[in-house]
Amino acid sequence: MTFTAMLSAALPIGLGATLVMDVWGLLLRRLGVAAPNFAMVGRWAGHLWQGRVRHGAIARAEPVRHELMWGWLIHYAIGVLFALLLVVIVGEGWLLAPTLWPALAVGLGTVVAPLCLMQPAMGAGFCAAKTPTPVRNCLKSLVTHGVFGLGLFLSASLVAPG
Repeated sequence: MTFTAMLSAALPIGLGATLVMDVWGLLLRRLGVAAPNFAMVGRWAGHLWQGRVRHGAIARAEPVRHELMWGWLIHYAIGVLFALLLVVIVGEGWLLAPTLWPALAVGLGTVVAPLCLMQPAMGAGFCAAKTPTPVRNCLKSLVTHGVFGLGLFLSASLVAPG
């Protein structure tokens, strides 16, 4: 399978899975659970572009022009990249007949990115250690990325031929 074919397959799967994760986030928000602020992702990326990787607290960093738009675009692009990772791992056969477990495993594995990369760089610490409720935040991230994995499976099932 060529890279172009893998990317073409990953695009709708990643977009769909990220949408499923965002619907989950909306449900949580309606239940009073704080959801991610993607403007902070855009702000971090804007500062990263200027050479600054780490922040004491990204919310106190200088705002970046169009940070909310950039945050959402980056959020969905990362979803597509994680779907591409899944396609690379499982191959073309899985795309023809998707199963839950590989998608769920990759979805759960993607929690490493926020807990070990983005949160420390944004000032929340490794595994949200510098937040008031690190264990709760880690569990919420784990569940949310599990929902993303479910979204990978559902999206792949919707676009699978036949």
